[in-house]
Amino acid sequence: MIRIFSDSTCDLSKELIERYDITILPLHILLGEEEFLDGVDITPDEIYKWSDEHKTTPKTSAVSIEDVMKAAEPYLDQGDEIISFSISDDMSTSGNVMHMAAAELEAEDRFHVINSANLSTGIGLLVIEAAIMAKEGKASEEIITKIEEHPKIVVENGAMNADKKYRGKIAAVIMAYVKDIEEDLKNARPDRVFITHSGSDPKVVQEVYDYLEGLHYFDEICITRAGGVVSSHCGYGTLGVLYIANE
Repeated sequence: MIRIFSDSTCDLSKELIERYDITILPLHILLGEEEFLDGVDITPDEIYKWSDEHKTTPKTSAVSIEDVMKAAEPYLDQGDEIISFSISDDMSTSGNVMHMAAAELEAEDRFHVINSANLSTGIGLLVIEAAIMAKEGKASEEIITKIEEHPKIVVENGAMNADKKYRGKIAAVIMAYVKDIEEDLKNARPDRVFITHSGSDPKVVQEVYDYLEGLHYFDEICITRAGGVVSSHCGYGTLGVLYIANE
């Protein structure tokens, strides 16, 4: 059996994690001298509160090799394979830690690590693709080959680059951004699109949802809240629309 892992920066909801049977490996969030696990024992709102009180931004660090080994070992012992996704190698050493864990477990032939070259639900889109193929009984080689064809996602070449700056009130800015990518959206794969935000006004999120629904194009529109790591770096009110472009 093939098991799908991802680090916590994939920002998938609990419902999606359970639906696709995904194992999440948490990154670490450092608030001064205290250390927390992303999505386990701290929330983005608690991070914002700490940041406001201390007038500084949190620090984050990669998944720990101990956590990766603890999660992987039971599956490897029962003969399963693992395909594990990491945030872009340009943004974190999480992928390298996964490689080290595979080597430590002497399972490099069955513990496969994919550098997503992405973040947030840009990773989540790939994770779900892999999980669907695994449920269909596809071999690990076929899944990895398909994923590593790397359909274009919003983040390109493993790094975030702003190609346009917007000015004005945040609600208007976000809708301008969504309308600017309408043609790209209409050329995306129609099975799903994500609205991922780090604590945006619910009215703004709903407006984006209604706009996407009005395109009558996507089979599923998923709304997810960005986790602690992404929120720590992006700040309150960030919103993105993430999709896979048709090849």
